[in-house]
Amino acid sequence: MVSMSTINRSLNMQKLIFAVLLLFACSTAQQLSSKECEDLGFTGLALCSDCNALADYVKDQELLSDCRKCCIEDSDDSTSKIIYSGAVLEVCMRKLVFYPEIVSFIEDEKEKFPSVKVQYSFNAPPKLIMLDDAGQHKETIRIDNWKREHILEFLKEKLKLISSI
Repeated sequence: MVSMSTINRSLNMQKLIFAVLLLFACSTAQQLSSKECEDLGFTGLALCSDCNALADYVKDQELLSDCRKCCIEDSDDSTSKIIYSGAVLEVCMRKLVFYPEIVSFIEDEKEKFPSVKVQYSFNAPPKLIMLDDAGQHKETIRIDNWKREHILEFLKEKLKLISSI
């Protein structure tokens, strides 16, 4: 004969498993694509702690919810482990005069990164579009205020090295 405590433990275990599966399903459904996040105004590799800091200053729950749907969980070097196969530096040619650091990178440093292509797009703010192995858009990072050395350091850390044969 099965005791009541065994049945209760079994039911509690089933409830626990159900709750864990429900939480997992909700958390994966909440993440938005990088394109959707960019459309909402969230670009770059925002950490979820950034959203928590935003909550201290902004009380708009919808904005905070969108931020949390677009962030990467904080962990030791969570963003430093992401490596891309290539990048597109997208910028408006007419606005280049306002970005001397980006002009300097394009003229003096770009040849060090054969997997980086420059794309001129009307009225586009300066940004790096990071690409996966298939050449698909994975992440967009605005670089409006970056110095040339920041762009260099970022690309050295985030791009796969192309071996010359």
